[in-house]
Amino acid sequence: MPKEKNRDRYFEDYTSNDVDILGKIEVDKEEMISFARSYDPQSIHIDWEKAKGGPFNGLIASGWFTGSLMMRFFAQNFLSEISSIASPGLDEVRWQAPVRPGDVLTFRVTTLETRRSQTKPDRGIVKTFNEILNQDGIVVMSTRGVNVILCRNPDS
Repeated sequence: MPKEKNRDRYFEDYTSNDVDILGKIEVDKEEMISFARSYDPQSIHIDWEKAKGGPFNGLIASGWFTGSLMMRFFAQNFLSEISSIASPGLDEVRWQAPVRPGDVLTFRVTTLETRRSQTKPDRGIVKTFNEILNQDGIVVMSTRGVNVILCRNPDS
């Protein structure tokens, strides 16, 4: 895990077009399979022998596992404990390439838009484009997220 950034920030500290690299992690085979056994028990995720003959020629991670890794990095290295209120959801989730045991994933966040809430002036909306790239620079997953962040100066 990368060292956590200073996350004592508010809506005013998020800037459109900023790009943050949140860190890297190597995909652990046992963790990947354990997750799939509990939450996505398809043979392409849990059975090495069956997966070899499948469409991906081997074991791949559940997309939800990959998304869970992304969320861990996003929560620990991008959102602020003092100002992040909630998220109304994701606008888009794409699994673009398979993730395999031993892959090294990099997490990149681009802040697309920041705007003050018109109805609740103590908060703002931060829209992001979140990407996970493998060790070859291939984007394996992307999402478009929306977060509600408290303002430091709600009256300005």
